[in-house]
Amino acid sequence: MAAKDSGGRLVVVSTEVLPDIVLKVLEAKSMRARGEAASSAEACRAVGISRSAYYKYKDCVWGYEEQLTNSIISLYLVLRDEKGVLSSIIKGLYELGMNILTINQNIPVDSVASVTVSCRFEKGTIEAGALKAALKDIDGVVDVKIISGE
Repeated sequence: MAAKDSGGRLVVVSTEVLPDIVLKVLEAKSMRARGEAASSAEACRAVGISRSAYYKYKDCVWGYEEQLTNSIISLYLVLRDEKGVLSSIIKGLYELGMNILTINQNIPVDSVASVTVSCRFEKGTIEAGALKAALKDIDGVVDVKIISGE
């Protein structure tokens, strides 16, 4: 759990020592983000907190576990301008356990299109070399470069 101290710094705090209200605010925020509650009031009722407590803490607390276990990687791909190539890339990334965050495809020039893809994945699930090899094996992929990420 990350929190700000009085100096505005972020600190990591175990959920074991946090007051229940903070954990309930996190759950209410999560319910809102996932669409499980139509309003903040509904989320507050579901987790058993007041709206005033929710609004007091909602902008100061957030879950940090995703930052500890997931990585984001950006890929630069050159693809042949053929039907289904980008779809095959998306399917391949899915099969590798990647969560696609952004895709930007440029207009094809000389029968190829450059594509940048940002993905989130769980650390330790795939190495860069294996990722590049898997994507290069897809029909229509001309080149793959990892341009950022861990």
